[in-house]
Amino acid sequence: MESLRSRPDLLSSYQPDGGPPPAEVLEPIMSDLALLAEDMKAAGAWVFNGGLHPSSTATVVQPKDGDVLTTDGPYLEGKEHIGGFTVIQAADLDSALEWGRKLARVLTIPIEVRRTPRPRCCTPAADPTRQPRRDPCAMSGCA
Repeated sequence: MESLRSRPDLLSSYQPDGGPPPAEVLEPIMSDLALLAEDMKAAGAWVFNGGLHPSSTATVVQPKDGDVLTTDGPYLEGKEHIGGFTVIQAADLDSALEWGRKLARVLTIPIEVRRTPRPRCCTPAADPTRQPRRDPCAMSGCA
């Protein structure tokens, strides 16, 4: 186990472009997803989850030549896109991967599991005598 302190993990669901599946396919998936979210909450792992509008509705904001450009459409064209995400608190990578497996089984699509870096204040190299204005460890759930 990495630490007794948990940190946020991002579970991203990748879905194919196109419309949603028919109701007879989607309804049981959404019902199972609600049950999984309840399991995550009961385990203290759930932080937030949500679905996204189609990638065709995205707007890209990008710096260029000292200005910031706004472009309609997704940043990258592809045959699949991030359709939704779940943020969890997992004690270690194995726990995060297990939640990712459960989510993949429910949604029947690929799930990418990404750990967030531990705040610098929570690493052993941090100076314990330093007193920041705001305690980023407490704000991150690391303290």
